Amino acid sequence: MIASASHRGAVAPVWYEARAPRVLPGTSSPMHTLALSPSRRRCLALAGALALPPFARHARAADVPRFALGVASGQPQPRAIVLWTRLTGADLPAEVPVRWELSRNEPFSDIAASGSELALEADAHSVHAEPSALEPGRWYWYRFEALGQRSMVGRTRTAPAPDAPVALRFALASCQRYDHGHYAAWRHIAQGDLDLVLFVGDYIYEYASLPTALRSHSGGTVRSLEQYRARYAQYKGDASLQAAHAALPWLMVWDDHEVDNDYAGLQGQALQPDFGAQRNAAYRAYWEHMPFPKALKPSGADMRIYGRTQWGALACIHALDDRQYRDPQACPREGRGGANTVRLRDCPELADPKRSLLGAAQERWLAEGWDLQRRWNLLAQQTLMTRLSWNDPSEGLYWTDGWDGYAASRQRLLGTVAERRVPGVVVLGGDVHAHYVADLKRDFDDAQSPVVATEFCGTSIASRGAAQERVTEALRHNPHIRYGRSDRRGYVEGRLDAQTLQAKLMAVDDPTRPDSAVQVTARFVVHAEQAGAQPA
Repeated sequence: MIASASHRGAVAPVWYEARAPRVLPGTSSPMHTLALSPSRRRCLALAGALALPPFARHARAADVPRFALGVASGQPQPRAIVLWTRLTGADLPAEVPVRWELSRNEPFSDIAASGSELALEADAHSVHAEPSALEPGRWYWYRFEALGQRSMVGRTRTAPAPDAPVALRFALASCQRYDHGHYAAWRHIAQGDLDLVLFVGDYIYEYASLPTALRSHSGGTVRSLEQYRARYAQYKGDASLQAAHAALPWLMVWDDHEVDNDYAGLQGQALQPDFGAQRNAAYRAYWEHMPFPKALKPSGADMRIYGRTQWGALACIHALDDRQYRDPQACPREGRGGANTVRLRDCPELADPKRSLLGAAQERWLAEGWDLQRRWNLLAQQTLMTRLSWNDPSEGLYWTDGWDGYAASRQRLLGTVAERRVPGVVVLGGDVHAHYVADLKRDFDDAQSPVVATEFCGTSIASRGAAQERVTEALRHNPHIRYGRSDRRGYVEGRLDAQTLQAKLMAVDDPTRPDSAVQVTARFVVHAEQAGAQPA
């Protein structure tokens, strides 16, 4: 465990609670006045070339060895936040005192909270600081210091007071396979006027790289704790990803590649007999490298990541876990677990009403916890929820790893939304490496079935997608899907207020370039009183 001595106390072990009102980031606030060494000038020149935000450029070049993975913040509450870093470099002691500061201004002349943590070798020298007693809806700046060196400066914000009339700007992102492309999307997000990042899975990929990879994964396929730690360190060494973490607080859930492709509960894709130990190691490394509170440190084989965040009086964000508690995929390929693409008539198990993507306890938690008071309910989860038949639905050709493999579970969820008249339900997902916009119905076979929710499934930050020709053909069979584009990398930018959700589907011009431009490829609007997206 990490010992803590906080100036303002510790965060309560309730993550995903509330969110911050609109306050402009203030990135034009005065910079520190420093005498710059030649190496420092080179560092700033590189940051300037990538157009990183000003507050992400304050680390001295000499500081890099101990804070080479940057800083991050997450799980904002009205009066609390989680701050993260991990010490790096050779010959670290088993225990390292790390001091942290949280300031009301960028020059750190108005300290709101400070404290110290012990970075332990057993936790990969990660730090999870939890300042509390903060002001709701306010921007803060933070930094760490250890072994005579200081980290880069990060910027974060608290959530709004529960009754605050606010707006929300967010980025929806997922699937950042390092060896498939650069992270121009993160550079663009770091520059944006946003409040929050919603990351819905596949932060790392466990695969070994092909010899032709754009930039190769270090090492082979990941299975052990040390291998997972090294893979996270490689990803977090990327300057654009560091900038996005330093610019904004994140809410995060995992998907499969943080552990093993297509895993389901305690079953790995290769049916490996030691998968339980592998999953334990993966969960441990995930917590070590993300801004989660200490209370969520994995206990044995489990780590609860699902929870809720209220963003003022505007919205409730429900974050789900569709990996840890699911039933194994139906009708897998012979001799293995994981996904398959099957016809409905060839796989009766798909229609089994007992099958669940979320598990009974999480399904019940969601059904009982929809927010009937706020204007919006945002469901942040891993994958595409709408039905997507790859041929005529009368035959039904479905991919079994997503919600189509658990149709009864989806019907229970959307049925509850319809029966309780849950306001403003918008499902946010990733996983499939494509932009999709869809109307969600209780019964997709009934053309008269009302639309009960809206879906935005964001494309990948870097991971390659399916052939666009295949998606275009599938859209003919799925009229409830209003948009589908698998040939672009990027993210979704959303702006939410009491009346509408304005969504921009963002796409990177050239994923092979870290400095690529990012364009808006489509715009949609959802009205709070009516489910379904319309072109804007």
